Amino acid sequence: MAYSGTAVNPQFIRDWAQACADGLAASRAEINDLNVFPIPDSDTGSNMANTMAGAVAAFDALPVDADLQAVTRTLADAAVASARGNSGIILAQLFVGLADAADLAVAENDPGFNRLCTNGLRLAALSARRAVSEPREGTVLTLLAVAAQTASAHVVESPADLVRAVAEASAEALDLTTEQLPELAQAGVVDAGARGFLVMADALVSVVTGVANKRRAYRGSMSGPGGLQSDCSADGDTDFEVMYLLDGADGAQIAGLRHRLGELGDSVVIVGDSSAGSEQFSVHVHTDTPGAAVEAGLALGALRDIRISCFVLDALKAAPGANEPPPRFRRAVVALVTGDGAEELFTAAGASVVRADHGVHPSTLGAAIRATDSGHVVVMGNGMMSSQDLVAVGAQTRSTQRSVVFLPTLSMVQCLSALAVHDPGAEPDVDAFAMAEAAAATRWGSLVRSMSKIMTLAGTSEIGDTLGLIGSDVLVIAKEQAQAATALLDLMLSTGGEMVTVLAGRDLTVQAREAIESHIHAHHQGIELELHEAGQTSHLLQVGVE
Repeated sequence: MAYSGTAVNPQFIRDWAQACADGLAASRAEINDLNVFPIPDSDTGSNMANTMAGAVAAFDALPVDADLQAVTRTLADAAVASARGNSGIILAQLFVGLADAADLAVAENDPGFNRLCTNGLRLAALSARRAVSEPREGTVLTLLAVAAQTASAHVVESPADLVRAVAEASAEALDLTTEQLPELAQAGVVDAGARGFLVMADALVSVVTGVANKRRAYRGSMSGPGGLQSDCSADGDTDFEVMYLLDGADGAQIAGLRHRLGELGDSVVIVGDSSAGSEQFSVHVHTDTPGAAVEAGLALGALRDIRISCFVLDALKAAPGANEPPPRFRRAVVALVTGDGAEELFTAAGASVVRADHGVHPSTLGAAIRATDSGHVVVMGNGMMSSQDLVAVGAQTRSTQRSVVFLPTLSMVQCLSALAVHDPGAEPDVDAFAMAEAAAATRWGSLVRSMSKIMTLAGTSEIGDTLGLIGSDVLVIAKEQAQAATALLDLMLSTGGEMVTVLAGRDLTVQAREAIESHIHAHHQGIELELHEAGQTSHLLQVGVE
């Protein structure tokens, strides 16, 4: 634990840095999904996580008894050297500010936690803003400023109260970023880099107090790789990201380099590692002329760790399924069913079956979709999985190699109707539309056993009664299954129909089966009847009318 009145233990800094690395690694995907500014290349989470991992790795070569200045400066220099992307460079400035604050604390003989935290955030906020050529509100720069102001306002309180105040103020500021930047407002997301800073603020709370903050999942952009073009043009104004480390340059020359890179592109960020032993600068720019950006640095000193990436190519490589082999099959249908007979029936109809007799986990359905090894997969949940879970499965299984379409079927009889018109040779959209149309045109009902006394549209049921439902509404109550089945059929056929499909459940009586057949033949002549032994236990029967 760090205390405001005592010197900060250097191990505390190591622990916090490791907690930041762990938190950013865990939040990588969420932060990537929020990334729409300055370029929607979905790599902010990866850049921050990789930068932090490289910074923490530098501790391996540092003696365990290294003092506070050595630990903070090592962390700062390693963060600058490991910085990835615009977000990584700004992240590094947090540790540069901390190292400068540690130097100040030793010089003033005041190495207490609150002073170190407050000065570190203040210096980091100033240096990060100076490093960016065109600072914008609604980014991580805003959160750094809010964190510094909050720490200053709580500097006389306990370390726990200070860090909790900083984290909560940062969380409130993060929510406001959506309306501060037009790019974020259009996508309906918070700033990705600012979300990463909140992870680091929460890590500080966890290390100081021993209690981790619980945050909601921040919703990401729904845009995906489908809109990418084949050339190296992203949604921004430039095609490439250029980064390198510049050694040996005079600090006075950096303003000229910043100006030159501003002429060549945008998102210019240049920061120094502030170490006493050497002059090293981390340089970042988005440009259409990467060669000229590199030459601008070469004119001032030696370059190393040069990285040039094309936004669209990086996005394509990172897209889900980009590294999967091409699918072997063109089309597949996946259906959730219950009952042994239903499994046989739907398999024979051409579907890949997922049993849901005792419920089904989204990961199971996702695995079944991938196992089809098909480029286009139609999925029918048949009322056995929530819409939220189906949406989650779709997000996890769609890729550059695979499209997934969910048809809104609520019953197995609707699914059977859709399979009847399924044409593997048709275009995917045409086939899916025809299947959805067939399912929607199928009126469906069911029989279930009443497990309690309930009020319904048909009256009050008693335990053990047989209930006839059309959709989700109870419209028939009867003591016997046969009586309920025939009454349900009459209701469903009162508005017409040419074909009746019945999926008999495991507990449907022989008398009910015989009553259905004789009733259709006697009272609904000309209506075709198909009765299948499905074996489900959820319903005594399901009936579809087309």
